[in-house]
Amino acid sequence: MKLPNMPHYQFLLLSLALLLGSHQLPAAKEKSQAANQESAIEVTKGPHLSENQEHVLHADHLYVETFGDKAELTMFSKDKFVILTCMDSRIDPAKFAGLAEGDAYVIRNAGARASDDAIRSITAASKLLGIKEIFVIAHTDCAMEKFTDDIMRRLYKGSLGLAVQDSHGKWRNVKNDGGSTEAFYIDWLTINHGLRNSVVMDVRRIRNHPLVSGKITIYGYIYDVHTGKLIPVPEAMRIGKPTKN
Repeated sequence: MKLPNMPHYQFLLLSLALLLGSHQLPAAKEKSQAANQESAIEVTKGPHLSENQEHVLHADHLYVETFGDKAELTMFSKDKFVILTCMDSRIDPAKFAGLAEGDAYVIRNAGARASDDAIRSITAASKLLGIKEIFVIAHTDCAMEKFTDDIMRRLYKGSLGLAVQDSHGKWRNVKNDGGSTEAFYIDWLTINHGLRNSVVMDVRRIRNHPLVSGKITIYGYIYDVHTGKLIPVPEAMRIGKPTKN
């Protein structure tokens, strides 16, 4: 680059200014990025948000920052299988099954039951997304083992509020302030004949469903919430074997 004619001291001053400016650019850029991040985080806070909302939105903001090439994922999973498990907060399928985004489909409900809605999702994944395997994974210490349909209906008839267990294991409403009989029309799919029997029943229902291909393999497991171990249920494994090649 050809520089204009100027006294030597002016040239030195110009060179020094350019040098200092080049060192300040990265710092200024980092400061700007930090300000933008602080601004974005502030959006996730405020008196109109609950503590849980703030937590979720803040976590999402951090997730967006590292989202990377996940935008290139499609609705077709890499590993072509479904996990049906419980909604219990102690269970993280991504961890016990080693999953990342785009690897598999996860269906969750109370008790990991093969309900009509679970089968709706399974058959949709089978027909349109090409799944080849289904894992039915119940877990120890499941709340669905601790009450019956009649108990739930009685509780809801008395109140829509919280119910707790007393020292004898009996469920009672904290306050009976008027409830609803709508609970009498719901099949709660409680687990009252043992956890293993529940897994066997659910695997059998999926296996025998007319919309589930005989080529799909179905596995039955129990997740131990105290150890993180998956325990196979032999009878469920036998029932879940493919019936067609």
